[in-house]
Amino acid sequence: MRVIPTSIHGVMDYLTAVLLIASPWLFGFYNGGAETWVPVAIGAIILLQALMTRNETGAMKVIPMPAHIVSDLTIGLFLALSPWVFMFHDLIWEPHFFFGVLIVGEAILTRMTPSTTPTP
Repeated sequence: MRVIPTSIHGVMDYLTAVLLIASPWLFGFYNGGAETWVPVAIGAIILLQALMTRNETGAMKVIPMPAHIVSDLTIGLFLALSPWVFMFHDLIWEPHFFFGVLIVGEAILTRMTPSTTPTP
């Protein structure tokens, strides 16, 4: 059941992007390796995607909401698995896994169409 409106999803995207970009410093795992740069890069991608999505909070309105949702699923899975893919799970894995699962859950629960049709 998709219960999250696209407007709330958009706000959550901006908050998640900022938290991911800042997470190495907020959670104290800044070491300059993949554990640092994966969440920073994913945060930047989420921010750009949020700005370009056709919903109430998008600025450029290029990416359709269904494509955004599929991208979120992919990004979330990648982020959740990144500590094991890049072999830094002995150092830190919790924030990556938590944010990845959060992104996947948000994608699964978000409606596919905006409440109001934005103008192109």
